[in-house]
Amino acid sequence: MSGEVLINLTPMETRVAVVENGVLQEAFIERSRRRGIVGNIYKGRVVRVLPGMQAAFIDIGLDRAAFIHAHEVMPSGTPAEEQLSIGHLLHEGQALVVQVIKEPIGTKGARLTTHLSVPSRYLVYMPDSPNYGVSQRIEDEGERERLRGLLESIKAEQGSEVPGGFIVRTAAEGAASDELQSDMRFLLRLWSKVSERKVTAPAPSVIYDDLPLFMRILRDVMREDVEKVRIDSRENYQKLVEFAEEFMPDALERIEHYGGERPIFDLYSVEDELHKSLGRKVQLKSGGYLVIDPTEAMTTVDVNTGGFVGHRNLEETIFKTNLEAATAIARQLRLRNLGGIIIIDFIDMEDTEHQRQVLRMLEKSLERDHAKTKCTGVTELGLVQLTRKRTRESLEQTLCEACPTCGGRGTLKTAESVCYEIFREILREERAYNAESYAVLASQAVVDRLLDEESASVADLEAFIGKTIRFQVETHYSQEQYDIVLM
Repeated sequence: MSGEVLINLTPMETRVAVVENGVLQEAFIERSRRRGIVGNIYKGRVVRVLPGMQAAFIDIGLDRAAFIHAHEVMPSGTPAEEQLSIGHLLHEGQALVVQVIKEPIGTKGARLTTHLSVPSRYLVYMPDSPNYGVSQRIEDEGERERLRGLLESIKAEQGSEVPGGFIVRTAAEGAASDELQSDMRFLLRLWSKVSERKVTAPAPSVIYDDLPLFMRILRDVMREDVEKVRIDSRENYQKLVEFAEEFMPDALERIEHYGGERPIFDLYSVEDELHKSLGRKVQLKSGGYLVIDPTEAMTTVDVNTGGFVGHRNLEETIFKTNLEAATAIARQLRLRNLGGIIIIDFIDMEDTEHQRQVLRMLEKSLERDHAKTKCTGVTELGLVQLTRKRTRESLEQTLCEACPTCGGRGTLKTAESVCYEIFREILREERAYNAESYAVLASQAVVDRLLDEESASVADLEAFIGKTIRFQVETHYSQEQYDIVLM
């Protein structure tokens, strides 16, 4: 597996593409006016306590109040039977230092915790927790023990100077003792500055900002199989090099400034792939296709054979389409950053061995996903359920907004339906106001239908109410929009 990271920087936004074997797998976009805030630490103020929900709203200086649950306020490791109610933990007007763990999404405010942590390249520092651990993504037990031993020996050398706890990140696999020690010193220096601001900063205000996206990517995504990191801004290339020199010297030789004539996102057709990722339909190479529908509650993925007819029999066709779909679905979840509950409707398979292989292919394809995923197997209805951790907006939420014409429904009332609504509304107005005549303002399509297919109905209505009805086209009206003016 060979990979590249492409970074496109402009004053307005930063875009990052993670490419594996020449195919776009993941995209990150950060707008300068709307930077992500996960990981930021704020000094906030409690504005409302909700005993029924065991939660509270906290003002951290954003447009919408953020949300914190009682278990995110309790000290880590508190047994369930000893947990206090939110009313005993917080009160309105109280200042509180919190960290964002989920971005504001849609109408929901940011999610918060008081269990603070700050990351570096190899470690995550937890100042209020005594625990030391190793990322579960490092599966080799021997490597886990080695890293745990390194942490303990470093802590023993530092003595009482190291309060709190640390978790070894996945990127630390194979790291040496001096690299972990350097990270630990950096995090302790950083936390010292944050601690000072916790005391002096007013509420609400930010007291710790995470790194900008192009540096976070180097810290969080860089692996041995990433051969190049290309960035198209010379000024920020220099900043990235300086960051790597201090924290990631092993990545230094892989960072390049891209000065090509073609836009950097034209490499590997990244721009085209981003555009395709906003559509419902995903074409498979075999001729089959996926239909992806994100909703507020969950995302559904439907698999179809399309034009693929196979070479032997229907069962083989279905099996091969589902296998290809499993890989494509895992990629689309990463690329679109779809989170929460995901329901996949694979094409029905009678062979249980085929079901097992498709499920295994899906699980294997999800292994490279940075977001935590959990697959719960096949339901009685033949659907595959999985969850994917949601920490930031999806690609669609970042790049798009609800259609002002249909209000996000994806459909419009037909011109015929709108005509019948107009007839009902005229009858309602006639009973209420008994006007001398009526004027209907509507879109071109609706007026055309009223004067053509529905002309007989219009004549019948005029005869019934004994009034004339005039029609006027409003070019800026949507198909569903109309007004009835009493004359």
